[in-house]
Amino acid sequence: MNWPVLQQPQSLAYSDAAQWSSGICDCCDDMRDCCCAFWCCPCFACRTSRQWGQCLCLPLLDAFGCIPPITMSMRVSVRYHYGIQGNLCTDCVFSCCCSPCVWCQISREMKKRKLPAVLGDIIHS
Repeated sequence: MNWPVLQQPQSLAYSDAAQWSSGICDCCDDMRDCCCAFWCCPCFACRTSRQWGQCLCLPLLDAFGCIPPITMSMRVSVRYHYGIQGNLCTDCVFSCCCSPCVWCQISREMKKRKLPAVLGDIIHS
């Protein structure tokens, strides 16, 4: 049975409030995460990826390229999910220059937003 479309999809609108809750260099805002990311970034990235609802070992694929594709895509995913302003160029630069800082920023954002972050298919009943 075909149901009529009652509402058209809306474009993602950004507001002034749609910024990261903390800067890329604000790692000291959460010293526990900062230390974990500094001493064992792969472990921290895997844990953060799992909390976001992705495969636990997904960040380990970053070791196979000069541009860390998983770190960059996770940053883009979080930015898009929460409606945070930004662009792919900035995501790429931050991911290449300081992956631990990116993972810390993602973790802080998830904690501060306290929104469900599990991504996946919509279940139809």
